[in-house]
Amino acid sequence: MKKEVIPHAGWNRNLSLANDHAEVVVTLDVGPRILSYKRPDGENVFKNYDDQLGGSGESDWKIRGGHRFWIAPEDEVISYHLDNHPVDYRIEEFTEEIVIDSLQSQSGRIMKTLGVTLADNDSHVTVRHTARNDGDEPIQIASWALSVMKPGGVEIIPQPPLGVHPRDLLPNRGIVLWPYTDLSDARWHLGREFFTLRQSGGFPPTKIGLAHREKWIAYVIEDSLFIKTFDHVTGAVYPDGGCNFETFTNDEMLEIESLSPLAALAPGESVSHTENWYLFPIGGEAQIESEEALANWLKPFLQRAGV
Repeated sequence: MKKEVIPHAGWNRNLSLANDHAEVVVTLDVGPRILSYKRPDGENVFKNYDDQLGGSGESDWKIRGGHRFWIAPEDEVISYHLDNHPVDYRIEEFTEEIVIDSLQSQSGRIMKTLGVTLADNDSHVTVRHTARNDGDEPIQIASWALSVMKPGGVEIIPQPPLGVHPRDLLPNRGIVLWPYTDLSDARWHLGREFFTLRQSGGFPPTKIGLAHREKWIAYVIEDSLFIKTFDHVTGAVYPDGGCNFETFTNDEMLEIESLSPLAALAPGESVSHTENWYLFPIGGEAQIESEEALANWLKPFLQRAGV
């Protein structure tokens, strides 16, 4: 893997991690924020907001795009921390993980640590999100990871196998809806094996959250398949009515979000969760005309992603 600091997207200091299969670009002039994830011959699968690139020190929060690290539950102060100042990185000696620390000072002191590793021989990226209470009072928070995806794609959300009545009497899924979510929206398809959500212009925002135990989410965009994996901790209490996964889309982008359990942190304590990313080239059209075809098409990619 090659590591170097490069100019990118209007900023001078950006850390590029690259191998023969993928490149990840992490800006150091603001953040912590991952701006780009792409194959060597492909396009960035994340959306960037061009009019917000290259800036810093603004008085209001900027989405900018890419992958960001927030604090949950969503709060106008704690979540919308002004992550618009320079950050530094270090390399962990034994893991070669790239570690970026950023102290969030609004409404208590929270140290956010983003750890990023790119594998040597494939596109696998590991992203660790750790929030530590550096204040003087206890706080209850969760770490929250949000990937802002390029517009025009289709998100694939696997569902657990259907049961049968009367054998299966207890619920096995938890779905949380936001006040502006309309499930008759044409972008949604709620199937037996998969929910799918298309990103498209001309529609209002929509969002759902899940207690998601199926470990993975996928996004098909142009000639790439992006897969994100993360865990669900049995018995843990999650934000937003039990969500370890949330997804949001508007007419500009789509967000794939994972969350840690809620944790009551005494001063000095931390909460953490990890995502794994994979990026695969796809030849021809994705097979999404039926759930059976989609399952068969996805199978070899999911095996390579370890799920």
